[in-house]
Amino acid sequence: MLRFGTDGVRGVALRDITTHAVQLYARAAARELRCSLFVVGFDTRESSIQLARAVEAGFIAEGVEVLWAGMCPTPAVAFYAEHCLAGAAVITASHNPYTDNGLKFFGEGGIKLTDDQESRIQNTYEELVQSETAEVVNAGAEEGALDLDAYCAHVCASVSEVATEVKLVVDCANGAMSEVAPRVFKKLGMSPSFIHCSPDGKNINEACGAAHPESLIQEVIRSKADLGIAFDGDGDRIIAVDGNGEVVNGDQLIALFALQLKARNALANNAVAVTVMTNMGFHIAMKNAGIDVLVTPVGDRSILLALQEAQACLGGEQSGHIIFTQHATTGDGLLAAVQLLSVLHSRQQNLRAAAQEVMTSLPQVLINVPIQRGIAPQDLLLKNRAAISEIEQLLDGKGRVLVRASGTEPLVRVMVEAQTSTEAQEYAERIAQMLSHPASGQDR
Repeated sequence: MLRFGTDGVRGVALRDITTHAVQLYARAAARELRCSLFVVGFDTRESSIQLARAVEAGFIAEGVEVLWAGMCPTPAVAFYAEHCLAGAAVITASHNPYTDNGLKFFGEGGIKLTDDQESRIQNTYEELVQSETAEVVNAGAEEGALDLDAYCAHVCASVSEVATEVKLVVDCANGAMSEVAPRVFKKLGMSPSFIHCSPDGKNINEACGAAHPESLIQEVIRSKADLGIAFDGDGDRIIAVDGNGEVVNGDQLIALFALQLKARNALANNAVAVTVMTNMGFHIAMKNAGIDVLVTPVGDRSILLALQEAQACLGGEQSGHIIFTQHATTGDGLLAAVQLLSVLHSRQQNLRAAAQEVMTSLPQVLINVPIQRGIAPQDLLLKNRAAISEIEQLLDGKGRVLVRASGTEPLVRVMVEAQTSTEAQEYAERIAQMLSHPASGQDR
């Protein structure tokens, strides 16, 4: 049975994530969140509109009004939910291939759900499954989509000036930013080169976007651009590439934003929130700048909770989820891109110089280890706990190991930081090998 992961529910489109399943989730969300209005949007996967219509039908069956956003980025859906005081549902599997899909919800005002809200929706969904609730006919097929002008204007208004003179390449991942990003950069007076901006239902995230920056790197180098920006499939993440083709990840971008906000006395409560995946170099840079760092579990929901509790305004993940609470209720790749162009204009630096100045990253290696069917990830981690601890001891406080089960895919993620790339690679591969052959692991 489907269950919530790190960010909504995901699975193979129309096999795990069926129209019936998402419709029942929508009915459960309507009952538990008690919003009178829901915004519904979706990404560019070929299965997305069919699933989104099923979600719409589920809401309508519960007597809830629906505002149809159509194909648009997740942060745009959250924006309209915030300004309409509505809940929201988005059909997307983010950075996953087109064959997958998923569903995530926002509470009233575009706020990420709490654990308790997710638990109550899950329980109600399971009750509906058990009651064999019949699927209702899709509704509203002739409705037009929301005009995204208000969202575009909001993103542009978040800055006063940007570095319009830079030569920029933008990778839209053949995803939900493919229509919106060109409109925003045009409004800002910029004319970037766009790649992977022609979605066909099957090419979302295919060798492109934030999770696959290789083609962006090639295009930045080929065109001698100053920098490149890549979004993920649903547009809530960003990574950047400098003029030399070096990736600038979320850690470096957050460090850059934190120092800029502090310099302007605009870093609320002098704090920034990041996850356990964040590079040690970030922590060193923030300590040197006198900025407090809040550390959370992986996932932008955890970041948002920490920001709310600390009344802070900036947080994010190494993977490129970056949250500016004064401008948005969730991660927004396009907003972060515009903020980056503003910071570079203010600093009068190119991206390479700025990124190198704000922090020095420790070499980090991340390996995703597929889990064999029938093996529980937590059991696998427990079995190899002692061996992993031995590797941590070998690093002797000059690096770290983080091994965790993915919340979105059947994987265990192995991350090792060390003083050299060779050392980090060696230890990460050693742990990955142990996890790949569970029979050889020993809990000593």
